[in-house]
Amino acid sequence: MQNQLLNKNSIALQTTTRTRVAVAKGDGIGPEIMDATLKIMEAAGAQIDVDFIEIGEQQYLSGNTSGISPQAWAAIKNNKIILKAPITTPQGKGYKSLNVTLRKSLGLFANVRPVTALHPYIHTPYPEMDVMIIRENEEDLYAGIEHQQTDDVVQCLKLITRPGCERIIRYAFEYAKAYGRKKVTCMVKDNIMKLTDGLFHRVFKEIAEEYPQIESNSQIIDIGSARLAARPEQYDVIVTANLYGDIISDIAAEIAGSVGMAGSANVGTAVAMFEAIHGSAPDIAGKKIANPSGLINGAVLMLAHLGQTEVADNIKNALLATIEAGIHTADIYNEGTSARLVNTSEFAEAVIARLGETPKSLKVSKLSEGAGTIQIPEYVRKTRKKELVGVDVFIDWKGEDPNQIGDALAAIDAFKLKLKMITNRGVKVYPKGLKETYKTDHWRCRFVAMDATTDGTPVYQPVDYEQVVALLSKLHAQGFDVIKTENLYEFDGTRGFSLGQGE
Repeated sequence: MQNQLLNKNSIALQTTTRTRVAVAKGDGIGPEIMDATLKIMEAAGAQIDVDFIEIGEQQYLSGNTSGISPQAWAAIKNNKIILKAPITTPQGKGYKSLNVTLRKSLGLFANVRPVTALHPYIHTPYPEMDVMIIRENEEDLYAGIEHQQTDDVVQCLKLITRPGCERIIRYAFEYAKAYGRKKVTCMVKDNIMKLTDGLFHRVFKEIAEEYPQIESNSQIIDIGSARLAARPEQYDVIVTANLYGDIISDIAAEIAGSVGMAGSANVGTAVAMFEAIHGSAPDIAGKKIANPSGLINGAVLMLAHLGQTEVADNIKNALLATIEAGIHTADIYNEGTSARLVNTSEFAEAVIARLGETPKSLKVSKLSEGAGTIQIPEYVRKTRKKELVGVDVFIDWKGEDPNQIGDALAAIDAFKLKLKMITNRGVKVYPKGLKETYKTDHWRCRFVAMDATTDGTPVYQPVDYEQVVALLSKLHAQGFDVIKTENLYEFDGTRGFSLGQGE
């Protein structure tokens, strides 16, 4: 069976089947490297037909705040495949990133970034590096939900979902199985974010049990990033959340030799987008010196996804043979080791001249030897008993003494709901806080109904929503500026909220 990057909704295509692809030339160096990439694919016999679409800077500046034209949306919806050069998001005026818009709007949940050393032709201290980074692409802090709540405090909501975790983690294991990878490493920060990253880690452990033939382990993201930068040869496949994956994939690409060489796939159940990971580089736009390798590698991933794996291998191996021959663009050219300095189009011609060749020392591309399609089952939600046990009330208060606001709130009679604690920037300041704790104008006040068991352990008791409404009404009547509330729930008797630091 032909190998693919996607899931069960994808159809394996033979190389004789032509596919329409929405192609965006992008901004900056985008048109130059896209022309070079398309020329190589045509010479290699890629069975694609191109529909050019308009996205990026000019769309923004013309008044289209999404950065993408209606005609482009229509082409994407019809074709389901996008090959995209880098685009520019204008600075200021609140423009949203088009890359993020495309990934989220089209459900491109998996960002797939292969990073392989090209030593000694491109300098790296890690000649054995061959890492696949699989990054969740829609959730986490990149959900982009932010609020200014007080004069001093803004917030960003980190959203991690179980279906999001299941899809990306299973994708990582399925990818490892299909491509003969031996190990999957999960990177999280659940020693601090016990609920969000804790969920990601828990789902990783659950799914890992279904793939006993693949080694699995987990690391805290900070030490994991350090070890990736110091000993990348110890890693095979890495799966992680959106922000972490964005950071470590750039780290990996840079230590492998050049961010400008890396391509990526953005994969969903219905649509897939392929691109270089670097930006539009407006400082060198129009000079025809840009390295098209990142976009070429993105195109190779696209062809593999389409089932045109023999064409993909042909292009990839010709690219590697060109690099081996020392034919380099300015960004990787080295007078001591490179044979010839070339511009963008000359580099493309050199790749075309080597179609049918394989590299002599670099690892030969063998996408056509993959083991089959990647299967992602539909998410099945498991319902649990959910009980309301309290509320966190966030108050904008300009005072400095937590005992003043704490004593006032503790005196409020709201039936079962009683003040349990107040935190400021997540640290408990009432009751019995430390005077050294720095405080701002943003106070999280936790109201719960608690009883004590026979051993003295506090137990949260269910409350009615009307009690929360009554509490908020009393707070408003007494002049407290309530800026936000978060209901506190237990799920099957398990606390669904974190404790305050020092609680």
